[in-house]
Amino acid sequence: MNGSSPTSSSGRLTGIFTPNLVPLDDNGQINEPELRRYVDWLIDRGVHGLYPNGSTGEFTRFTVEERRRIVRIVCEQADGRVPVLAGAAEANIRETIEACEIYHSYGARAVAIVSPFYYRLSPESVYTYFREIALNSPIDVTLYNIPMFASPIDVPTVRRLAEDCPRIIGIKDSSGDVANMLRMISVIRPIRPDFSFLSGWEAVLMPVLMMGVDGGTHATSGVVPELTRQLFDLSRAGAAGDVAALDKARTLQLRLLELFDVMLYSADFPEGFRAGAELRGFNFGRSRQPLSPRQRVDRMSVQSVLNCILADFGIVDPPQAGCVPRSGDLQRDKVAQIAHEVMAQLKARGLA
Repeated sequence: MNGSSPTSSSGRLTGIFTPNLVPLDDNGQINEPELRRYVDWLIDRGVHGLYPNGSTGEFTRFTVEERRRIVRIVCEQADGRVPVLAGAAEANIRETIEACEIYHSYGARAVAIVSPFYYRLSPESVYTYFREIALNSPIDVTLYNIPMFASPIDVPTVRRLAEDCPRIIGIKDSSGDVANMLRMISVIRPIRPDFSFLSGWEAVLMPVLMMGVDGGTHATSGVVPELTRQLFDLSRAGAAGDVAALDKARTLQLRLLELFDVMLYSADFPEGFRAGAELRGFNFGRSRQPLSPRQRVDRMSVQSVLNCILADFGIVDPPQAGCVPRSGDLQRDKVAQIAHEVMAQLKARGLA
């Protein structure tokens, strides 16, 4: 299944934009052939767009030159099949604008820019920062609100930017605050019908789609793109009045939440998502964040639990040893699955 058109009839960015993980080779360098294969796979499974250099893509762990190379590779491989929303956040405004210029030359559809990080700025400073970028960017800009890591972008500031800066076309909100998203929609959509609202928090994808959000950038789509696409389609159908689709969307949202929680809380982000993508047949190598021996063992146990969840969806074959019933307690499930697999191996050797 190929990704469909990236925009609605009103011109807004819509759909699931996958935050690209970056595979690394044995030397810790960008594995370009594997990245290109991964891009093709995501598009073939129905994602609406690609989002390189986001948090899931560990953009802070790459150099400026490497970030540019990642976007260039993704744009080249996508080749216009789906739009690219490129993360363009740099440590200062001059480099951010330069990134906007370069990504525009690569053919990206738009850029996503996080508000200033490290320094906690006032709303007036956040407004001035984005306005300066918008006045100088040759490419459309989406705001990226992630208050756990950067200066928050409050509703009045988003409204001012929407009113004053046509180049700013949307916002990606990763706060998980549904009420805040609804306040933004109610205030901004009447004055900017073209403004896109994208969610960055998997746990609320279906509820916010039902309330008029246009789509999202969701790390789970880098592991199960076909399922996040299905959730998007079912939610939109449910919002249009299809009761059967609405029921299916509710069920799928809760199942995907289980998968998301395992990948998010099992290890330091985004190790769980890298482990999940490897179960889909990709070699992502070791992250640039070093792992202790204990963490490497823990990653293997996470993969065992992930394998069982993906098998429930029919995405992969279940492990040869089978799966234990899940309790909902991640640590308990990991231990139980490891014990189950060890016992199966001992029995196969006639030792138990």
